Amino acid sequence: MIYLNAFLFCGFVCLIGQMILDNTKLTPGHVTTIFVVVGAFLDVFNVYDKFVLWAGGGALVPITSFGHMLIHGAMKGVSDYGFMGLCVGMFNLTSAGIMSAIVFSFFFALIFEPKD
Repeated sequence: MIYLNAFLFCGFVCLIGQMILDNTKLTPGHVTTIFVVVGAFLDVFNVYDKFVLWAGGGALVPITSFGHMLIHGAMKGVSDYGFMGLCVGMFNLTSAGIMSAIVFSFFFALIFEPKD
């Protein structure tokens, strides 16, 4: 059942993103930013944790989980180190994903040529 829930959650996120792209003049960058903010907003009210329990890894794959992880890390950092732990916790939890994106983007930029 967890596989079906994961599929449904990711499919629903993709459906919303595609509907936004098709019916508005927003760019993919705007939609990505909206999803990160929505994931962070849902985590502030502990709603996204319920999605993770319901959909498992399916809730940790879409871009909404990045906002969820940013807020989770920030709250843990604040509880451990006070106000100064705000950024420490945020980057401690998401650093692997950010670094992977930078490294893979660099290598893809070396291999492929951009379109004109």
